[in-house]
Amino acid sequence: MKRTTEALARLIEEFRALPADSDRRREIVAELDDDCGDADVAAFLVSVVADPREYDLARTEAATLLRLWPPADPAGRHAAGRALLAALDDPEEDLVRQYAAQALGPYADDPAVHEALAAIVHADDDPLVRDSALGAIKDAGPSDARTDVLRKLTQDADLGRAACRILAAWGRSPDA
Repeated sequence: MKRTTEALARLIEEFRALPADSDRRREIVAELDDDCGDADVAAFLVSVVADPREYDLARTEAATLLRLWPPADPAGRHAAGRALLAALDDPEEDLVRQYAAQALGPYADDPAVHEALAAIVHADDDPLVRDSALGAIKDAGPSDARTDVLRKLTQDADLGRAACRILAAWGRSPDA
């Protein structure tokens, strides 16, 4: 159910007033599912996912919503992609990094996002973050640049078979 601007402002105000580790913060983010088309909600989600001091489960919920409903306007989309990239730089938050990597698919046409995904699938220390980045590449769909990333990945012991399956689904050969 879409909320009024006033109701959204009250919900965000409630979020900000809660203790940092309150699970109600996660619940509030999840409640915004129907309101993701609102620019203020998108900006709020961006702020949550980008803040390393924020409750980790609120950050994962925000990343999920940004994956499912990326902002429609270019500036909002750019900000969301950058916030997700910032979340990847938090070595203490493995779960947040996994969700952030998984959420990057809709933003993969941004060169910085593409480069981050390529670096992650090839060399991240966390295999779950690597797998999440591969899922984001798959979700982004075929492009010459993503095809090149997957072709290089076909020889990888852990993700090579998955890369081959994605290339096949895209109608692309694993060989250059």
